[in-house]
Amino acid sequence: MPQRPKTISASQISLAQLMQPEHANNLGNVHGGWVMKLVDECGALACMRHAQRRVVTIAVDGMTFRQPIKIGDLVTLTARVTFTGNTSMEAEVLVTAENPVSGEKTHTNRATLVYVALGDDGRPVPVPPIVAETKEEIALHEEAKKRHSIRTR
Repeated sequence: MPQRPKTISASQISLAQLMQPEHANNLGNVHGGWVMKLVDECGALACMRHAQRRVVTIAVDGMTFRQPIKIGDLVTLTARVTFTGNTSMEAEVLVTAENPVSGEKTHTNRATLVYVALGDDGRPVPVPPIVAETKEEIALHEEAKKRHSIRTR
């Protein structure tokens, strides 16, 4: 049975967390692995929102660390589904660090990850198609389509 398409914007989700000393190294920079954990959680939530199913991570297509995140920064992660296959979804996750005192914001990371939706039996299940509405979303979707074709060669 075909599923009703959903918009990219309907999957968007944001998470925010204050970075504490336990998240950082002795230079005061947040560990990349900690950032990756948050990115994976945010991307998974966007895909769960889209598919209305549990999901598992199957690939990290890219993770770019542009700037360090410091202890005391408020980290905000925003994710949205940019592509859907039959059972898979690609999510884009953007990470911003904000100094909550000065208000200065820095774009620190961008990542694309792939998830698969799971049924109650733990096996992959079909997901609703995605609909890109804006010029930006259409461009994101086209880029994601190219990555999908490379992954499935």
